[in-house]
Amino acid sequence: MNMKHTIVGAGLAALIGTASMAEELKFANFTPPFHTINQSVIELMNTSISDATGGALTVRGYHGGELGAGPVEQYVRVLQGVADVAWGLPGYTSSQFGRTMIAELPGAIADGEPGYIGLLAAYDEHLAGEFPGTKLIALWTSEPNIMIMRDAEIRTPADLAGLKIRVAGATAADIAVALGATPVQMPINEVYNALQTGLIDGVFTGSSTLIDFKLDEVANSLILGAPLGRLTFYTVMNQARYDGLPADQQAAIDAVAGEVASASAETAWLATADASLTAARADANNVMIDLTPEEIAAFNEAIAGVVDAYVASVDGAGALAAMRGE
Repeated sequence: MNMKHTIVGAGLAALIGTASMAEELKFANFTPPFHTINQSVIELMNTSISDATGGALTVRGYHGGELGAGPVEQYVRVLQGVADVAWGLPGYTSSQFGRTMIAELPGAIADGEPGYIGLLAAYDEHLAGEFPGTKLIALWTSEPNIMIMRDAEIRTPADLAGLKIRVAGATAADIAVALGATPVQMPINEVYNALQTGLIDGVFTGSSTLIDFKLDEVANSLILGAPLGRLTFYTVMNQARYDGLPADQQAAIDAVAGEVASASAETAWLATADASLTAARADANNVMIDLTPEEIAAFNEAIAGVVDAYVASVDGAGALAAMRGE
């Protein structure tokens, strides 16, 4: 037999064998591939983990609900093994994440402070029990919430009376009620049509949604400065799937999980938010309202007591203190 052919054949066999042994982690993404989550977490994980394992372990995003539509079921899909990894919002299943959602309350984390640092500081002692059956990959917050409205200009709490406002969870609902609005719970991917058809009058959410969910196409009034808190997000991996991987692949995941992935996500969210607001201000069709200090004070007065009442309802004083570094 020709020795050259033998060596080439052996090399090809080795390559084929390596490829066949490669592991892929399925990452469920209920949003389109242009959403901020893709580059900031999914591609970050894939690049980092693939490089660390020489391609033996990769991460592939399944976008647009390919592994199951709807953001509400993301955590369950990971527990069931439909997806190996997924991201979601605690607000969609508020009863599970009561203490985690403390970070969404106005003033829980000071404006300008990274939310992910406070969440990770509180995680081991106060929040981990809310994430059963999973390994935490990332935990972060959005930019401060604003009011994104259709045909409504808001300057006082009274202006919200009776308006239907979409909220993402229990904390935002409490704030909406305190301000006299009617909270409406629905997944973010239904908000575009709801605004367009008048099913809701507005949304309390971050400005990044103007780009990520194209809400800039159906909203025409943005109100900034009211104390509406922010959103929280998680990325989790099926714990059994992680436990079944070789030690070197676990180490590759550990290297990106926690602060690295959380910081990447939050930084990207803030960048998208800044770009969204810049574009919104440049659009002559939008009414941009920056509340004055006096107007903000009226909103603060209206929601006084919401934070303390919510924290008490979830026995979350320790979690709040940890988030604040106290």
